[in-house]
Amino acid sequence: MVRLGFITGFIALIGVLLSGLAAYRVHDQELTVEGIALARAIDVNASLVQDRLTERELLARVASGLFRSPSVVKANMLQPLRSSIYAFKTDFVLAGWVARLRPEELEAARAQLANAGFPNPTIRNFDDTPLDLAAITHPVEVLMDVEPRSDQAKDLAGRTLDQHPILGPMLMRAMTENKSVASNPMPLLRPDGPIGLVLAAPVLQEGEAQAAGFVTFSYELAPLMLANDDLSLFSVALKDPDTDNGELVANDQGLVVSRTANPQTAASAVTRTVAFGGRDWSLTYYAKTDATLRARQTAAIVAAIGLALTAIVCGLFGYVAYNNLRLSREIQARIGFERRLTAVIDELNHRVKNILAVIQSIITRTLRHGSDIDVARELLIGRIHAMSNVVSLLSESQWQGVKLKGLFEARAIPHADRIAITGPDITVSARAAQSLSLLFFELASHSDEGLSLVGKHPHIMAHWEVNGEKADAIFHFRWEEFNTSAATRRADSDFGVILLDRVAPEALGGTSKRYFTDVSYVYELTAPMDTVVDMSERDRTEQFSAPLKPVR
Repeated sequence: MVRLGFITGFIALIGVLLSGLAAYRVHDQELTVEGIALARAIDVNASLVQDRLTERELLARVASGLFRSPSVVKANMLQPLRSSIYAFKTDFVLAGWVARLRPEELEAARAQLANAGFPNPTIRNFDDTPLDLAAITHPVEVLMDVEPRSDQAKDLAGRTLDQHPILGPMLMRAMTENKSVASNPMPLLRPDGPIGLVLAAPVLQEGEAQAAGFVTFSYELAPLMLANDDLSLFSVALKDPDTDNGELVANDQGLVVSRTANPQTAASAVTRTVAFGGRDWSLTYYAKTDATLRARQTAAIVAAIGLALTAIVCGLFGYVAYNNLRLSREIQARIGFERRLTAVIDELNHRVKNILAVIQSIITRTLRHGSDIDVARELLIGRIHAMSNVVSLLSESQWQGVKLKGLFEARAIPHADRIAITGPDITVSARAAQSLSLLFFELASHSDEGLSLVGKHPHIMAHWEVNGEKADAIFHFRWEEFNTSAATRRADSDFGVILLDRVAPEALGGTSKRYFTDVSYVYELTAPMDTVVDMSERDRTEQFSAPLKPVR
C-alpha cells in the first residue's frame, strides 16, 4: 500500500510539475504575443498619425505656394484657393490668411475688411481690445481672411497676432525659418473651444526674401493625433510641451483634457515620436488591458486544467492499482495461508512424533522385564501425567515456552507442597520444558518414599540461578533433599538414572552430577542459557502463531 501511495504521489508530482511548466510557458507566450500585438498596433497607429500629419503639412505648403497676388492687403485672399483647399482636405477647423502689414497699410486693411463684409473691420489686439494704430512703428500680423466664413470665424478677422502668447512666437519662427511651423496646443475659435493646433506656412511674394504673410490651418487635436477606437488595444496621450509631466488625452466624448502622467503606468507605457510643423511630438501609448494579469489568468486556467487531468489520471491509476493490489493480496494471502497450514501440520507431526517417542521410551523403560507391576504402573501414570501437564502448559502459551516455576505445580509433581522453590522466573523452551518436567517428577517421586533418620519426610530445596550475561549466560539448577542418606533413600530406577545422568543433560547441552552429603541428597544440572531458552524454536513457533502479514 505504501508503494502504491508512493507511485501515485510520484505521478501526482510529475503532473503538478508538468502543469506548472505548461502554465509557465503559456504565461510567457501570452506576454510575448500580447507584447507583439500591442507593439504592432502602436506602430500602425503611429504610422497613420504620421501620414495624417504629413498630409496636413503638405496642404499648408501647397496653399502657400498658390498665392499669386500683387497686394497682401486684400481681405479675400483665400477666395482663389477655396476650391483647392476643400478638394485636398476638409477636416480643418479654420483656414486663415495672416498678412504682415506695415503701419501705413493698416487703414487700407480696415477698408478691405469692411468691404469684404466682416462685422468688425477694426484693426485690434488678439484679445479683441482696441489697438492704438498711431503707436505702431513696425509691421504687424493681421488676420485678413478666414475659411469657412461662419459668424464665429468672421469675428476673428482684423485681429493682430504678433502679440499672441502662442501664435506670435509661431509666426515669428515660421518667418525666420521660411517653413511650416506648428503651434503649441491651444483652444480654437474661442477661449473654451476645442484644444487643437495651428499650422502656419509662410507666403513669399516673387522677388521677396521675407514672408508677406502666412496661410494658417487649425486642426482639432483629438482627431489629428489622439484618435483611436473602442476595440483598440491601447489609449494614446500627447505629451504636453508646456509642462514637464503633463499629457493631453481625449476622453469618451472626444474632448481633449490635460492630466498629470502617472509614474507607475508611465513605466510600462510605449512612446512614439511623430514630426509635424517643424517639431517632434511624443505620443505615449497605454495598454487598455493588463497583459501580465491576463497572462496570469490564462496560465492559472492552464494550470487548473493540468491539475484536473492529473487528479483524474491519479484517481484512475489508484483505482485500478488498488483493485489489482487487493486481488493480488487475496491471492498471496491464500497462498500464504496454505503454506502456513502445511508448515503447521508438518510441525505438529514433528512434535507429536517427538512426544510419542518420549512416551514410548517412558513406557519401555518403565515396564522393563522383571519390574514390579504395581510400582511400574504408578511410575508410568506419574510420568505420563508430567508429560501431559507440560504439553498443556505449552498449548496455553502457544508453544512459546513455559515458566520454570510452573513445572512445580501440584498436578505434575508429587507432594509439591514440601518443595521450597527459589530462583528467577525464567521461561524455558518447549524441548527444555519436557526434559525438566520429567526430571522434576523423577526426583520428587523418589524423594517421597525416603525416610529420614528422625522418622520425618525429607525437606526438599529446588534452586536455580543464571550466571553471566547474554551469550555466556549459564543456567545452574540444584536439587537438594535433606534428612536423607544413601541408606534410607530409594535408589533411582534405571529410567531415572538414564534421565538424570544422560537424557536431561544432553537435551539441554549441559552436564549433571548427583551425590550424597552428610545430611542430604544433591542433584545439580548445568547448561547454557541458549539451549534452555532455545530462541530458534520460539521464533519458529512465533511464525506459525503470528497473523499473516499483508502483501505490500
